[in-house]
Amino acid sequence: METYLRLRVESGLSARTVEAARAGLPHTWHAVTVHLEGEAVGMGRVVGDGGCVFQIVDICVLPDHQGRGLGKRIMAALVDELERRAPQGAYVSLIADGDARFLYEKFGFRPTAPESIGMHRWT
Repeated sequence: METYLRLRVESGLSARTVEAARAGLPHTWHAVTVHLEGEAVGMGRVVGDGGCVFQIVDICVLPDHQGRGLGKRIMAALVDELERRAPQGAYVSLIADGDARFLYEKFGFRPTAPESIGMHRWT
């Protein structure tokens, strides 16, 4: 949990509370953490219902380690696991911030607009 919380903040993602992480992380379907010289420097997760829908979330790499292909390795590991274990026809989504869409396109993800748009709400 501490690694998850630290990587989110230090990589520029929004902070999460300990309570939220404690409740949410056990529901992870698959997770990847990249370690370099004993330090966690990147991560990504897949969440979902295990059958019909999945979402790739929390993709991040610490700034000092960006541009080295680690994000691509994280995505490859997540997509490989989805292809291995998720049922045929499962819907896999993600939200692409900024230029991250170029990475995700390499793994077959396409914009949903204008047919649909991503929406969100904070509680």
